[in-house]
Amino acid sequence: MVAMHVGIAGAGLLGRLAAWRLAQRGCRVSVFDPAGGPQPTFDGQGAAAFTAAGLLSPMAERDVASDRVAQLGWRSIGLWRGIVKALPGEPYFAERGSLLLVHRGDLGTAQRTLARLPAPGSGARAPVALTSDKLAAVEPALRGVSHAWLLPGEGQIDTVQTMRALHDGAPSVQWHWGQHVAELMPGALRVMDRGVPGDWQRFDAVLDLRGLGARPELPLRGVRGETVWLRAPGHGLTRPLRLLHPRHRIYIAPRPGDVLVVGASEVESEDRSEVSLKSAVELMSAAQSVMPALQEARILRLDRNLRPALPDHEPRIDVQPGLGRINGLFRHGWLMAPALVDDTLRTMELA
Repeated sequence: MVAMHVGIAGAGLLGRLAAWRLAQRGCRVSVFDPAGGPQPTFDGQGAAAFTAAGLLSPMAERDVASDRVAQLGWRSIGLWRGIVKALPGEPYFAERGSLLLVHRGDLGTAQRTLARLPAPGSGARAPVALTSDKLAAVEPALRGVSHAWLLPGEGQIDTVQTMRALHDGAPSVQWHWGQHVAELMPGALRVMDRGVPGDWQRFDAVLDLRGLGARPELPLRGVRGETVWLRAPGHGLTRPLRLLHPRHRIYIAPRPGDVLVVGASEVESEDRSEVSLKSAVELMSAAQSVMPALQEARILRLDRNLRPALPDHEPRIDVQPGLGRINGLFRHGWLMAPALVDDTLRTMELA
């Protein structure tokens, strides 16, 4: 039996995950992406997945996301568990839960957020309120927090390690870097060649996983995400946390090697320029307010990128014979990607 040949437009998280899945199943896979290579550049261009903190928080995100997003998230945590074990180097992945924190003056914000969380069930467990003593036992590095809740079952993943491993773990895949897909249709795509579309390349099936590159076919907009990467030896944080604030949803995610990623959930802008002084100060001040020891942390990088969002902020899967599309992951890419990819491949009978 001749192996199916699948063409993939886009080598971001969805593209790499789909390519790895298909290669594991014996398919021939060709991936096309305008980036110069598989490594991150941290310049506001390329795959937004490298910038992300990798929070797997279906309960916390339920504050602003639909039940569908949460359900995809719970499924994906289980799928990530198996994926990382099969990848070279076994990228960092943890399921210790996450924390919601609030300063005394912002308790009303926390109460409104908790009221919007779903009742336990369908994979979710109820938030667990932590007294000061219990919080100190769970995360001794935290200080100055008046109220805290543990969200059981949530997780995190090292985005950079995983993106590299998905590429390196699929050596049979043909990766075509510096190739901008100009057009695609069922069973075919073509890339730009010296500024004009080249010849059509034929496949048994094509996957369009280009994110914002799929414009104008989809009504996408870019939502800016900003992160500060810190090195803080001995910081002691073992779980991701979100600091609730009337204007911000600041998160801190621990990474291997004494690294912390600090970020805000979203900024409505398609600006790809460097992180502003205002954003950097707000992020780092909020982080230091719950972890005073961060005053001695060193700034590794300030990063930003754009995430693709549809008007309803819901992910979209479109499948027809010979062509599948996934887009609109908004700020939930790492949370939902495995479930969305598996659903699409199954519908296309590529699973």
